[in-house]
Order: sequence, then C-alpha cells, then structure tokens
Amino acid sequence: MKIGVFAVLFGNKPFEETLDYLVELGVEAIEIGTGAYPGNAHCDPAALLRSDRKLEAFRQAISRRGLTISALSCHGNPLHPQTRLARDHHDVFIRTLELARRLEVETVITFSGCPAGDPKGAQPNWIVSPWPPEFAQMLAWQWKERVRPYWREAARACRAAGVRVAIEMHPNFVAYNPETMLQLRDIAPRVIGCNFDPSHMFWQGVDVVTAIRTLGDAIYHVHAKDCRVDRANVAKNGVLDTKKYTRELERSWIFRTVGYGNDALVWKDIVSTLRLVGYDHVLSIEHEDSVMSGAEGLKKAIAFLKDVVVRDPAGEAYWA
Repeated sequence: MKIGVFAVLFGNKPFEETLDYLVELGVEAIEIGTGAYPGNAHCDPAALLRSDRKLEAFRQAISRRGLTISALSCHGNPLHPQTRLARDHHDVFIRTLELARRLEVETVITFSGCPAGDPKGAQPNWIVSPWPPEFAQMLAWQWKERVRPYWREAARACRAAGVRVAIEMHPNFVAYNPETMLQLRDIAPRVIGCNFDPSHMFWQGVDVVTAIRTLGDAIYHVHAKDCRVDRANVAKNGVLDTKKYTRELERSWIFRTVGYGNDALVWKDIVSTLRLVGYDHVLSIEHEDSVMSGAEGLKKAIAFLKDVVVRDPAGEAYWA
C-alpha cells in the first residue's frame, strides 16, 4: 500500500515544482484533478489529448521521478438540472476517461451526481427522508429517470475506454453511504466502484470498518482524510450542519488531517480492514483541514500514515 496525495492542494504551484516537492516529502503516488469541482490546474485533458508531445512530456514528468498516478479525478455533478453545467461536467468526465486510457491509468474518480426532484427543478435536491410522501416519490423519480439512465451510458463509456469509475460517497449526492453506493454499483458492477473517503462516513455516524467490510472489492481508491466530530455541538444540533467550514468552534464536525480527528488505532483498523478486503493500492491524502495550512497538514499526514502503513524487510508495504 502506497502513500499518495491529491495534488489539487498545490493548484497554485507549477506542476513539476509540485512533483519535486512531493518526492522530497516521500510521497509515492499522485492523484490529479482534471476539471469540474477539483479544477485542472496541473492537467488539461483537452490540451494533452490534442498533442502526443505534451502527453508524453506529462507522463515522463511523473515517471522519471518514480511516482505513479493513483487516479484522475473530475468530481462533478453530471446529473445537475442546469443543462449547461451537467454537460460541462459530463464532457470533462468523458475526456478524463480518454486521458486515463492514454496514460494507462486504471481509475477515474467522480461523484454520483444529484438531479432535481422533478423535471422542472432548477437545483439539485438531496433527499434524506421519505416523508412527506412527495419526497419518496421524488427519490424514486430521480433514480428511475436520471440516475440509472445516466450511469448505464457512463458505464458503457468506461468499458469502451477500459477504465473503471470510482464514485466518492458524499452527502448532497445520491450515493452518500454504503447502501446507496451499492445501489449505484448494481447498475454496472464490473466498472462502477467506490472512492472511499472515511471523513464523510465519520460525521454521518457510519462505522468506517463496517463500511469497508460492506463494500469489500467495490473499493477502487481511498482518500486519507479525517473528521473531528464535536460531541457537544452534536448533542445540541445533531450532525447535519450548514454553517461554513471556517466556523470551527460552532460546527458539529470539521474535516481534519489524518490523526487529528481519530487516533492511530482507528486508522490502523481502517488500513488493516482495507487490506483484508483486498485493497492494496494508494492512500491518497486529501487536505481540507481549515485549522492548519496545506503544507503543515500534508507533512503531518505523511508522518502519521508512515506509522500506520509499514514495510516488510523486502520493502513491500503491508498493514500495521
């Protein structure tokens, strides 16, 4: 198992400067944003696909430093009820599939998407309760008319490219927990899997180890990101929280660097269980900690994970 980084953290730095910095820190893999919500500061798929020379230079910049690409990420909402936005995110996804094929990258990451609650809706509608009854009706409509049709076609595009798609379970999208993730995966079990981010499970009250066991070989990629749940604020208001992430003292939970939300034993259980269900790829650090800088958070995360993922005498990583 390797330690990697989601490189959008360094979107304001030149690509090769970012690579050099990550190598100095001991990172072994890089996850690269290709557009939609993560942006494409380091990788413009359209430009790379137009030029064999640029594509090869991009590939060589990574490989000659001993790094691998863990995934290409274009987290977006291709089911957005605003046609232009949905089309833009879908087009990014399709270009990313082709780029992954050309770079021989196995996995593309995105979100499941979230449509409106009816054909006339202008904004996404994340439904979390079956009552009043119109909400159950809207949810059924979403899956029948928007979710399943889109992902059946998207799965065909994945098969054609020889690439699998890892859906990040995320609230505000239709796949946000293991049950909904497996419901989505059932559309195309051989190509649709999961980008497992424990932070989104922690605050929803999902037991992370149980979630890993439930998903099993559906886990294609993993984000190393933590979450600190503020029990006092949860006791007052529950876990659903719409306050800005920067209001840390008032929120029910905030994202943290690994080790600052849950201790090493929790993370050792996570890594061990991932290995037991067959995952032996990359732990990709995603920094969204508002309490510390990106540089500090990344260094602390790498040091923490090096204590969690250890190596045998032959140099192969295995779980603690």
